[in-house]
Amino acid sequence: LNRHFFSPASSGRSVRCAPVVEMITKFVTEITAKFNPFSACAKPARLFLTFLPPNARANGTSITTTLLPRNSTEASSLKVKFKDGKELNFDCGKMNIKGLVEEVNRHSRQLQKAADLTD
Repeated sequence: LNRHFFSPASSGRSVRCAPVVEMITKFVTEITAKFNPFSACAKPARLFLTFLPPNARANGTSITTTLLPRNSTEASSLKVKFKDGKELNFDCGKMNIKGLVEEVNRHSRQLQKAADLTD
């Protein structure tokens, strides 16, 4: 999905915009992010947190972030727990944001199917 939009501020050049990614957070109960904000490999963890809806905590999701010191050699990590008890652990140095969202959505869709069948 490559989309180009004309922007008057870009002097007639087309501007490439990233597609909007939606994450299914209905079945997520806990998120734990640990990253060094100055490290490039922390980008997927930081972006993942920005994809969460503003009312995530109000809806019962526990969100814990741990900022590592600038000189830390510990890898960035992300843990996501779901209502069915499954826990996904991600090494943010080896995955990009698209991969993280796809994995979370994959399990959320399975839980959505199960919920639809029981209703």
